[in-house]
Amino acid sequence: MTGREGSLFGRPFPRFKGECSGPGLHSRMTRKTTQTGPVKDKEETLLEKVTPRTLSGFMELSPMRQAQFDRMLNSLRESYALYGFTALDTTVIESAEVHLAKGGGETEKQIYRFQKGDNDLALRFDLTVPLAKYVAARAGELSFPFRRFQIGKVYRGERAQRGRFREFYQADIDVIGDGTLDIMNEAEIPAVIYRSFTALGLRNFRIRINNRKVLNGFFSILGVRERAAEVLRAVDKLEKIGADKLRVLLINELGMDGETADRLLAFISCSGSSADKLAFLEGWRGQEPLFDTGLDELRAVTEHMTGFGVPEENFELDLTIARGLDYYTGTVYETMLTEHPEIGSICSGGRYDNLAEFYTNRKLPGVGISIGLTRLFYVLEEQGMLSDECVTAPADALVIPLGDTLPAAIRTATVLRAAGVRTQLYFEPKKFKARLTYASRLGIPYAVIVGEDEAANGTAAVKDLTTGVQEVLTPEEAAKRMLEGLAVRAAVPPIRDEA
Repeated sequence: MTGREGSLFGRPFPRFKGECSGPGLHSRMTRKTTQTGPVKDKEETLLEKVTPRTLSGFMELSPMRQAQFDRMLNSLRESYALYGFTALDTTVIESAEVHLAKGGGETEKQIYRFQKGDNDLALRFDLTVPLAKYVAARAGELSFPFRRFQIGKVYRGERAQRGRFREFYQADIDVIGDGTLDIMNEAEIPAVIYRSFTALGLRNFRIRINNRKVLNGFFSILGVRERAAEVLRAVDKLEKIGADKLRVLLINELGMDGETADRLLAFISCSGSSADKLAFLEGWRGQEPLFDTGLDELRAVTEHMTGFGVPEENFELDLTIARGLDYYTGTVYETMLTEHPEIGSICSGGRYDNLAEFYTNRKLPGVGISIGLTRLFYVLEEQGMLSDECVTAPADALVIPLGDTLPAAIRTATVLRAAGVRTQLYFEPKKFKARLTYASRLGIPYAVIVGEDEAANGTAAVKDLTTGVQEVLTPEEAAKRMLEGLAVRAAVPPIRDEA
């Protein structure tokens, strides 16, 4: 680029003599032009207009929907904190080598990677890898078991499609041990899932668990342990492709004989209650030590569900749950909406034996789960399950001064805010009806009207815009009355899940 050119959003533009308003990147440049007849000063705007649009795979919400999303996010924060998880916020940008430590595969293809000077950088792909790096770097200063939650955006350069995003929020919890981690940490995870979803307003969901040691042990009994990872990934496809196609896959692609494939399908298709399935598994005990260990762990997790407050109808032992990721070694979890199984898992995770093996020699086992919050929100909106009764207004009260009453209106707003009422002052010189319409469109439940009589008496006319009831109250009385009504509204969860 020559000294006579500038650059605007990557596009060169010519420099002209004339005045520029403001330093740095100029939003406007002017020049004088000569026309036939008298010379006139003509200001020409040279900034090229860009069509505003949101990139495919990125979600932007209306103010109302954003308020509902934030309610869900804050509810998850509160639920996680109830179980002693501490908040963590890792960096969005990492050195690329941190994310690529495992190397290759689809992960490398989907990572947003770029150069900045001599630095090879990447946007975080998930919240697990940054956690592994964080714990490995700070293991000497952390107290174990280390319990953390993180809710943040992650980035994946996959093909954008319905319900799938390139930028999305994940809401994760993990418990990390130093060398060992007791099985009861795995038993507690379903309780966190149950509390989190019921607090959001969900009722019709089921937490399904299995144990990788049970599956891998059974593969050893069948004589296919050397291909366990491939078999696990195949079993993970059962719900998508069905038993018949899975059998064909096992025989044709994995080289399993028909009898072995049938025994495997019969095993994972075991039906009945969780107690029935545990009894079925006991029939295989004593043939493979790994299987026996997994069965003991599965029983320990299952038998403590009642004590942790998880109702039987929301919990199920399911031998088809495999979780295709290689690093899971023990209990695995998936959570489904029972009325919408086509959506797939809305919360999943499991036990892993060495979280940070690519960053340290210190053994750091853990267990965790993740909720794809952006996708869940999208799905709930599509299914009409977001509650319209959930508070989405940016304020609880709109203070409207009438006539020369602005000082009194300001004092009223100050009292309301001090009491904890979210309050907006309306300053625009519009008609009274337009001001009330503004409050209604935003969903603000109360209008606080300060006319000359109210200003003189130290009161305000408080109108409930939901019921139409209007009262004349002091600011202190108004705050108390509004807080009582707001408490009822605030109790409405963001999700409506009717039985």
